[in-house]
Amino acid sequence: MRTNNQTTLKAAATLSGVGVHSGNPASLTIRPAAANHGIAFLRTGTPFGNDRLIKAHHALVSATELCTVIGDVETGAVATIEHLMSALFGLGIDNALIEIDGPELPILDGSAKLFVDAIDAAGIATCAAPKRWLKILRPVRIEVGRAFAELRPIDRGFRVDVEIDFDNPVIGRSRKAMDLSPASYRREIAGARTFGMMKDVERYWKAGFALGASLENTVAVGETGVVNPEGLRFPDEFVRHKILDAVGDLALAGLPIQGAYRSYCGGHRMNVGVLSALFSDRANYMIEEAAGSRREGSLVELGASLGLAPLSAEL
Repeated sequence: MRTNNQTTLKAAATLSGVGVHSGNPASLTIRPAAANHGIAFLRTGTPFGNDRLIKAHHALVSATELCTVIGDVETGAVATIEHLMSALFGLGIDNALIEIDGPELPILDGSAKLFVDAIDAAGIATCAAPKRWLKILRPVRIEVGRAFAELRPIDRGFRVDVEIDFDNPVIGRSRKAMDLSPASYRREIAGARTFGMMKDVERYWKAGFALGASLENTVAVGETGVVNPEGLRFPDEFVRHKILDAVGDLALAGLPIQGAYRSYCGGHRMNVGVLSALFSDRANYMIEEAAGSRREGSLVELGASLGLAPLSAEL
């Protein structure tokens, strides 16, 4: 059921690990943020020594090869944001400030589970401002070869329908559709891990990717089976992880979506691309605000204590 007020964290949550592509140590802290702040990254440790505040928004995506990157790589970007963004979207968090001390978020166990656990441990607080949704008004679709991604209107909530089709017989073709809620996200999506095929490892390494990948954070797929000794967490873990990624990329709309998302052979590029298509025409969407929300409370002033101006989530 939809809540009428925006949400944030009750307390800060800190996690550390290594970046799956860089292999470098990384630490982040998810902090509470004011109503209407949205989700933003405070990147420290930049090449020029200046901290950079980067809004989590599709217009600021600078790369989508194997992961999603926002910001300018030369002056301070943040990579592999999709798992944390997925956890925030999945749990219905509207406002948060994420401090990150390097160019890539930690991969942790390769899923969103540890992000969800950290958010749940910190607690979720209600902000004194009405919740807003991005309501899809007209179908929007993009196609690249055989792949496609589309957003379409539905009466209520957010529905995701993702289909994958890999030549590798271990992964193969599978499809999963579901109505997303915090409960269904925790139960069905958060624990699904990222995966990669063993035959691609050397190519990724030469290109500077997957330097931090291991069996502790990635499902390694061979020609005849999964290499990880513990096996899969779900029989269809591969498509569930693709849903996890899609939810994280679609969170870059800046507001929770009221609509249905469908993709076939999609990925980060397609997920972000359909948002660009959506926002290319104002007639495709509207901003819907909850009625009867609670406006009193102290969280409205939280942004001032952080020294940050609120960031508008609306284009």
